[in-house]
Amino acid sequence: MAQFTKTNGTTQPVFALDVANGSISGTANVAAQGPVMLSGPQLQFFTLTANAALTNAGNVNGYLNNVLQAVQSGAGLTVPGGTVAFYQAGATAGTINLAIYPAGGYTTAQLVAAAQTANATGGLNIGIPTANVAASATFTNL
Repeated sequence: MAQFTKTNGTTQPVFALDVANGSISGTANVAAQGPVMLSGPQLQFFTLTANAALTNAGNVNGYLNNVLQAVQSGAGLTVPGGTVAFYQAGATAGTINLAIYPAGGYTTAQLVAAAQTANATGGLNIGIPTANVAASATFTNL
């Protein structure tokens, strides 16, 4: 394998995703710089389990869309909401796995309160009971 001698640059992080604090000296303490997360900021994961399968819930103004919009707007809450970074209608019927930014932006109770504002929408009478929210999620095929 070909190699070449570096004449400039450092091993400091290349991307400044959350702060724009200028260049970092090559002699700076690497450990003090924190993690380099190219995918973005830390996410919080939840699994919501609805009362019924979500088979017909993906239409434009359907239940799944309304849950995602409610979570992002903080519907009915005093919290500002969060950004759904990615989601998956789970392999288990009726589950919605969410990855939300910012981490810590929602408690489980706040998330279910926001999601419940989408109950009985899109022609489907589906709900998410408070007991059916887990503060973790398992995504497949990532």
